[in-house]
Amino acid sequence: MIHLKTIEEIILIKKSAFLASKTLGMLAGEVKPGVNTLYLDKLAENYIRDHGGTPAFLGLYNFPNTLCVSPNYQVVHGVPNKNPLSEGDILSIDCGVYMNGFYGEHAYTFEVGKVSNTVKKFLDCSKKSLYIGISKCKHGNHVGDIGFSIQSCVENHGYNVVKDLVGHGLGKKMHEDPQIPNFGKKGKGLELKEGFVLSIEPMVNKGSAEVSFHKDGWTVTTLDKSISAHFEHNVAIVDGLPCLLSTFRYIYEKLHIQSLEEEPFQNEKIYIDHF
Repeated sequence: MIHLKTIEEIILIKKSAFLASKTLGMLAGEVKPGVNTLYLDKLAENYIRDHGGTPAFLGLYNFPNTLCVSPNYQVVHGVPNKNPLSEGDILSIDCGVYMNGFYGEHAYTFEVGKVSNTVKKFLDCSKKSLYIGISKCKHGNHVGDIGFSIQSCVENHGYNVVKDLVGHGLGKKMHEDPQIPNFGKKGKGLELKEGFVLSIEPMVNKGSAEVSFHKDGWTVTTLDKSISAHFEHNVAIVDGLPCLLSTFRYIYEKLHIQSLEEEPFQNEKIYIDHF
């Protein structure tokens, strides 16, 4: 069942999503060679609790940590550990927050130290596909329009979207209907409506689309050991158009990146002044 959200509920989801965004912004300055992901996980847990939230992933479906951390050829759901990061790695961090009765979550793939130009181009394409997918989150469009746009962007650059994992609805539960695949056909699937809140999250492999699900019940890796990227935003359909509820702003401030990519997806009805 799909639960359409009121403006008041969307604002509460945005507060949760923004705390996840601020957590990733804090972590942006800590992702560096020699650091281990268990350390990042503890920083994130303390930050979320200190700012009035609860780590949404901790204990969800019995997941043992605050963050999902997935380096290099891990796709998603990696479990934090004491293995140090190395120069040239990439690290996908997925962070969730529960606050005021609603969930927010957010993911970004970080460069660890200096990475090659080839890796940079791959990450740029993966993130670009996220915003192309978001642009299709309009009243009257269909789920297939989102997936088609993401898939086309990714495959036109020679990469592949993961088809065994999908985005989803978001609200009082972390995972709500509808599912949002990162592939599809134009005009097909469920029709999008005012009040939908969605997690749009391309998972992109540099090589084959095939993945392997590990025996720990969590870790997912690329089958061919090619690197994988994961970028995610929370989006509401407001006034018929996509409205971002999460932001990479805090990451970009820490990493001294200038970007206007989020400007087209703002709506003053969903403004929250204390963030």
